[in-house]
Amino acid sequence: MKKFINVTPNVKWVGVVDQDARKFHGEELSVNHGSSYNSYLIREDKIVLIDGVKATFSREWIEKLKEEIDLNKIDYLILNHCEPDHSGSIPDLVDEILNVPIYCTQKAREILEAYYGKRDWNFNIVKSGDNLSIGNKNLVFLEMKMLHWPDSMLTYLLEDQILFSNDAFGEHYGANELFDDMVEEDILKYECLKYYACILSPFSKLIKLKLQEIEKMGLKFKIICPSHGVIWRKNPNGIVEKYRKWCEGYSENQILIVYDTMWNTTRKMAEVIADGIREIKPDWTIKLLNSGKTDLNDVVTEIFKSKGILMGSSTINSSVLPSMGALLSSIKTIPYENKKVNFFGSYGWNGRAMDVFQKELEKSALIISGECLKIKWNLDEDTYIKAWEFGMNFASQL
Repeated sequence: MKKFINVTPNVKWVGVVDQDARKFHGEELSVNHGSSYNSYLIREDKIVLIDGVKATFSREWIEKLKEEIDLNKIDYLILNHCEPDHSGSIPDLVDEILNVPIYCTQKAREILEAYYGKRDWNFNIVKSGDNLSIGNKNLVFLEMKMLHWPDSMLTYLLEDQILFSNDAFGEHYGANELFDDMVEEDILKYECLKYYACILSPFSKLIKLKLQEIEKMGLKFKIICPSHGVIWRKNPNGIVEKYRKWCEGYSENQILIVYDTMWNTTRKMAEVIADGIREIKPDWTIKLLNSGKTDLNDVVTEIFKSKGILMGSSTINSSVLPSMGALLSSIKTIPYENKKVNFFGSYGWNGRAMDVFQKELEKSALIISGECLKIKWNLDEDTYIKAWEFGMNFASQL
């Protein structure tokens, strides 16, 4: 287990780095660079432990924590969020310090009791704006309901301007170095965007309101300590500004063509369509991804970045190919703004994949733009021109 590291002289990271993790939320989310479960120890007049770690690491974490501090000297335990990756170790920890006061939201208590059974724990329920004195300094709590669970909250060390931000402003990056100024910048940028696109984007309207609330409260951040990934100490406001952009209909000058193919006709269509787009948008990024060979979460991230999306699939059993079906399901609940979409594909006898695209995309927030393109069996001279023009026409509408 990685050694514990000082964030400031009075705050220490006491979490776990899981560099081997590759899936999260069961098998739903890919974490190609691992992750971390960040817990923090504040030493002031009172000693405070913020959050736990995943149950997998519970005993190892507690034994290492004992090397750091006599557990009975912990005055307060704060739980910002009770998803099992944060709370899995808490039953074992509280067994060691039975009467420790636990500060959390009412929903957090309900969730803890649902997961681990009703226990005789010393719960102290907090709401937005509540203050906990830790002697010479103060902790302020701010509820973050549905960001991304109903129990979520932030904890703010007022005098030091340190935000313990829970799942906000984090990313799945099992960086051994832990700080934003010590990791590979390109990986960090992508994992932050992927985290927002795949986990938080369904809650963008709530995030916008919460950022406004934080601004009205006048909170300033010298350091942001999230529950996953790096600690922001070089430029903590940078990630906050990114969230301001991402929660308001974000897109880049990019067109995504995502497709799956059986015998390569749909792939050929995608490539010709890309050439047609390039005629109209030579300076834009045009990205082609095979959904059957590309991680679903990476595709969703590229959709989040794009102004226009073209989806293609061969017809199989009167439907789209399975990888495209999974993608269509994944994007239904994401409140995209001002993103246009169209669809294309090849077929042998009925071409009903286009009907599936139409029906499923109408359930999404993407804006269907123009007539779809379907080609029977294979490209010839005439259908090659149609695919080229399809790309040009779609690009012209962006």
